[in-house]
Amino acid sequence: MLPDELKTALDRVLARYSPQDLSDSTAQLTERYRTAATTGQTHLRSRADIAAYAAYRMPATYAAAATAMRQAAATASGFRPRTQLDVGGGTGAAIWAAREIWPSLEQATVIEHDPHIIDLGRRLAGASEALRGTAWRQASIRPGLDRPAADLVTMSYALNELPQQDRRDVVRWLAADAALVLIIEPGTPAGYATIAAAREVLTGQGMTIVAPCPHDGRCPIEPGRDWCHFSVRLPRTALHRRVKSGTLSFEDEKFSYVAATAAGWPRAGARVLRHPQKRKGMVSLRLCTGDSEVRDVIVSKRQGDLYRQARDAGWGDGWSPAD
Repeated sequence: MLPDELKTALDRVLARYSPQDLSDSTAQLTERYRTAATTGQTHLRSRADIAAYAAYRMPATYAAAATAMRQAAATASGFRPRTQLDVGGGTGAAIWAAREIWPSLEQATVIEHDPHIIDLGRRLAGASEALRGTAWRQASIRPGLDRPAADLVTMSYALNELPQQDRRDVVRWLAADAALVLIIEPGTPAGYATIAAAREVLTGQGMTIVAPCPHDGRCPIEPGRDWCHFSVRLPRTALHRRVKSGTLSFEDEKFSYVAATAAGWPRAGARVLRHPQKRKGMVSLRLCTGDSEVRDVIVSKRQGDLYRQARDAGWGDGWSPAD
């Protein structure tokens, strides 16, 4: 769930618009993203569009970022970042998530190209004493753009919107002098392909993958044939349901991600790649293993503690049965 300060601030902004206006803007935005080219298009054309975008995407972006960060932090348990750079940060969901996961953070910088999105992000951040001093910089993302050094560098749902020919150089630029880089994309085949390519660049830069992969070797999941992704369930408020024309009280945000560090950390022996299949007296796990393989493992009730560990495991969790 969104932090209370953020939820209150977002509700205050959304109260300026009627639910119908927000719903209409959301429908128009969805259609623009579906039909427009990947780059060079202006999807957010009014303040109502920006408010609608924040209403229907900020909770999901926050949930995905917080989940990915939590997995990275579980591996890099000694990581204590003081500074964060959020690239293509929109209204700031990732800086809110990072403060939740790493309380050691003291300063954040957000790079975003749209001044109206920056205005909303700054107003939302003003609701938090910890984020009130966030630096917001208006700029289009490109390789070599001047940027402050940061311990934690994040990029959420933005790399795939850049021209194909720029993405690898942008990833190298993200990794420059960073202690930890985290990149998130939609949990779709295209989103995973973008993450897989970014992962190759990060390992090529000598960085160590801390999540989700338990290894630095070649990914055993080949883009185009399957895709590695994860899911987080988040609640919908009544307004959120109205804006998205939905009836359920929750939604599942599917995402792909990679987190890499400049330092080595002990990793989980494997990662759970799908929802564990639980049947009477047994649990079936699909695992990405430390030797760069995808393996199906069945744990039976007769295995005692290991069975209890498997029964409690979730999609995306690390799996180290020797612990």
